[in-house]
Amino acid sequence: MYWIDGHCDVLFKLWKNKEDGLDFYGNGRKNGLDVTWSGVRKSRVLLQVFAVFVPPEVPRSQSWQVALDQVDRFYEEVVKEADRLRPVFSGEDLKDLKRKGGRIGGLLSLEGADALQGSLSHLRLLYRLGVRQVGLTWNHANEAADGIEEERGGGLTRFGKQLVAEMDRLGMVLDVSHLSVKGFWDVMETGIPVVASHSNTRAVCSHPRNLLDDQVRALVRNDGLIGVTFVPRFIHDDPDAATVDGILRHIEHICSLGGENRIAFGSDFDGIDQKVPGLEGSEALTMLGEELLKRYPEPLVRKWCGENWYDFYIRHL
Repeated sequence: MYWIDGHCDVLFKLWKNKEDGLDFYGNGRKNGLDVTWSGVRKSRVLLQVFAVFVPPEVPRSQSWQVALDQVDRFYEEVVKEADRLRPVFSGEDLKDLKRKGGRIGGLLSLEGADALQGSLSHLRLLYRLGVRQVGLTWNHANEAADGIEEERGGGLTRFGKQLVAEMDRLGMVLDVSHLSVKGFWDVMETGIPVVASHSNTRAVCSHPRNLLDDQVRALVRNDGLIGVTFVPRFIHDDPDAATVDGILRHIEHICSLGGENRIAFGSDFDGIDQKVPGLEGSEALTMLGEELLKRYPEPLVRKWCGENWYDFYIRHL
């Protein structure tokens, strides 16, 4: 059984802590990273999605450069060992990884269109640099849409609609995690391939970053994916009470809404300080797989751990 993790913030952490000498190929979490080469290899990760995230404190004038810096770190510090981890640009690349075995793939995703600075040419440049997935917002508003924490709760802007159309033309995937509810429904009307890369269910945990039941049903109807995440405050209303069993409650709820074939995982490792006990890094995915196999049929667990992401990307990249 292999894994595909739909979201991690390794590149952000490498950029933010550039003076600390963090090393993807170094000594695991002693080196400050949750996702490491040794961890993904131990857990038989086939593909890791690496987010490019520009935090809101970065001035707008610098956001594009920070995004480029993180992309550069992907190639210089993560893909530097090309015989171990290589970039994935297409479904064919992913098929090739699976056929040959022994290597791990990395896929770039932009988390928040702020870095584009309102320019479709910046989107096209990132596409040429290997970015294949875009989340329109983080939690706040930008040129494309409102984020989930923006009180206004607006949907796609005029530029946001142009951006989605250009993504669709290029063959990119749209990530609705962090997006406002109105923005979510605007996106669902476009027909572009959609995932919620790292979101849980609001019926189980009331955090606004989680998906409402009608959003889950819409993703199921549209053959999207729901990347169940390991963020404690998205698992339980009391983050200190978050457990692996809490993650399973979100899975159970998605299944109750008809989504058993649309479940995947998006860890958000390296983007969170608090962790679920026992699930502190990529090496722990093996443990989670074992817990799932105690409760669910193996064919279903295989889908959730990797095959659903694999099939989705084969169809849409």
